[in-house]
Amino acid sequence: MNFSELFKLSGLLGRFSPDGKCLASCVQHRLVVRDASSLQLLQLYTCLDQIQYIEWSSDSLFILCALYKRGIVQLRITVWSLCTKSVSYIKYPKACQQGVVFTKDGRYMAVAERRDCKDFISIFVCNNWQLLRHFDTETQDLSGIEWAPNGCVLAAWDTCLEYKVLLYSLDGRLLSSFRAYEWPLGVKSIAWSPSSQFLAIGSFDEKVRILNHVTWKKITELDHPATIASKKTIVYKEVEKSPTVDTERLSFPPTRELASSLFSTKSKYDISQVPVSLQYVKPVADRANPKVGVGMLAFSADNCFLATKNDNIPNAVWIWDIRKLKLSVVLEQLCTIQCFQWDPCQPRLAVCTGTSRVYLWSPAGCMVVQVPGEGDFQIVSLSWHSSGDSMVLLSKDNFCVCYLEREEVK
Repeated sequence: MNFSELFKLSGLLGRFSPDGKCLASCVQHRLVVRDASSLQLLQLYTCLDQIQYIEWSSDSLFILCALYKRGIVQLRITVWSLCTKSVSYIKYPKACQQGVVFTKDGRYMAVAERRDCKDFISIFVCNNWQLLRHFDTETQDLSGIEWAPNGCVLAAWDTCLEYKVLLYSLDGRLLSSFRAYEWPLGVKSIAWSPSSQFLAIGSFDEKVRILNHVTWKKITELDHPATIASKKTIVYKEVEKSPTVDTERLSFPPTRELASSLFSTKSKYDISQVPVSLQYVKPVADRANPKVGVGMLAFSADNCFLATKNDNIPNAVWIWDIRKLKLSVVLEQLCTIQCFQWDPCQPRLAVCTGTSRVYLWSPAGCMVVQVPGEGDFQIVSLSWHSSGDSMVLLSKDNFCVCYLEREEVK
């Protein structure tokens, strides 16, 4: 692997363009656009205030910058046409976890609404912003909506106080309603498989339930126990060790390079023998938003694997083989999992834990990669390039690009 130099960053705002040609990043009120391969500066824009959100247009020709501090309260959605310069307004949008979503092909937009103390969903045709369907939902307090990748089914889920997942067709028909249990805290996260065949639901009871696209019934339930007992599951444990120093060749004062190595530690993966007890954190029951349940989950691009994180066991990533519906691998890290993301082209998972290391897993094995350089570069987020041959690594104040060698990409 090769790494670029560190560049300044604010707000974790670093995004590759959809066509993979550019990389946009923000430093306070400035928007910086670079060439994705050479990182040469292409454009520098200055805004009136600090940029707090950016998003590329699907054709990579425009970048939206949000300056929330300059905003005013508006109980509506405004749609600006960049082609005809016309303006459309959508009333009563609901401020929820995920209230506005587009289909992958960009043809339809679904909006969660709240009026007269009831939840509704409106579906719009994006080429003319005409209302296609408007219907109420059987929810107490709609929390989010998400289109299937094929754009044929819309999933909606209720507040965490009410376990309910509703599945609607494009014309607004209720296809199915799923409820795993009644009284405890309910849905925490949701993810569609890229093929739209499976819907994974992460719950506060530390389980993932997978629904199939034919009957919309549960086909399996994936538990996250604190002890891994199955011999068919490989547990990779990150271990850390300090470098050994030849005291006979130690000079004083030590060189800068030697001084840096003396205080640096390296890590690697060891395969643990089962049974393995993972670090389990007991949640505080009397506080809001308890760290309990499956809060992160994502399918691999080939639909074969599902990666999950149970917030009770914050240092572990669980990798499930969807073909066998079995737990395949557990990555036990030294620090809390901050982010993981699948390579968009092959079954390869990148993980970061708030350290200067990147962790990669594929069916062939896993590895630890130390980001070179001086200073404390703590990676808290990452994002793959659309080609899968590089990724941007983000810390609170900096970012760099990691380039994978060609033999590593294959």
